[in-house]
Amino acid sequence: MKNLDLYEILRNHPYPGRGIVLGRSADGQKAAIAYFIMGRSENSRNRVFEETEDGIRTKAFDEGKMTDPSLIIYHPVRVFNGLTIVTNGDQTDTIRDNLREGHCYRHALNTRTFEPDGPNYTPRISGVVKPDGSYNLSILKSLDGDPACCCRYFYEFDRPLAGVGHFIHTYQENLDPLPSFEGEPRRVVLDAPDAQTWANQIWASLNGDNKVSLFVRFLHLKTGEADTVILNKHS
Repeated sequence: MKNLDLYEILRNHPYPGRGIVLGRSADGQKAAIAYFIMGRSENSRNRVFEETEDGIRTKAFDEGKMTDPSLIIYHPVRVFNGLTIVTNGDQTDTIRDNLREGHCYRHALNTRTFEPDGPNYTPRISGVVKPDGSYNLSILKSLDGDPACCCRYFYEFDRPLAGVGHFIHTYQENLDPLPSFEGEPRRVVLDAPDAQTWANQIWASLNGDNKVSLFVRFLHLKTGEADTVILNKHS
C-alpha cells in the first residue's frame, strides 16, 4: 500500500470535519498524535482547545455566542495509566472509565454509537496510544446514513513503522448531508522532525475558513517526555 501525503489530502478536502492521526516519528523514537476540529456553523467555530491536567478540552471562545454545547464541548484528549486517549466526543471519558474498571477500549465503544445529529449522524472516531507506541483506531458510524444500524470498525496497529501514520476523519466529502468517512484509515507519510513543525504543516493545510483548533503531541517512547503544540484560530 502506498503512503499518502497527509497535507495533500487536507488541502484537497475543505471539510474533513474532525480528524485523528496516530503514528511514529521519522526517527522511530516517538509516538506522534494529532487531532483537529473544523466547523461550518458559528457555534462550531466558536471554540478553542485548552490544556488540562490530563490532556485538553474544548471550550467556547466567546461564551455569549455558545448556543448548544452538547456535541462540541468535551475532552478530546485524556491520559490514563500511560495510555493516551484521543476522540472527537465525550467517548473519551467512556473509554477512560471502562479502562479504569478493567475493560478495553472495544468494550467501551460497544456501549456507544454515532452522534445523534441527523441527518449527518456524525461518526465517533477514537484512538488509543499505548506506552510502547502501538495504537488503535476506531470509527462508529451509521449504515450509509441510516440511523437504524450502527457500524463499528476497529483497527489495531501493534508494530508502527517509523515515518508512517494513520489518518481517520469524520466526513468523506463536503456535502449536505455530510457522508461518513469510508474505508480504512489512510496510511500517510509522517516526516516532520518535531511536534511544532508537524503542527505548522497540518495547520497550513487545513481549510482557512473551516479550521478551528489543532492538538499535536510527540511522545518519546523511552523517556515519556511529551512535546505538545496547540493551535487555535481564536487566540
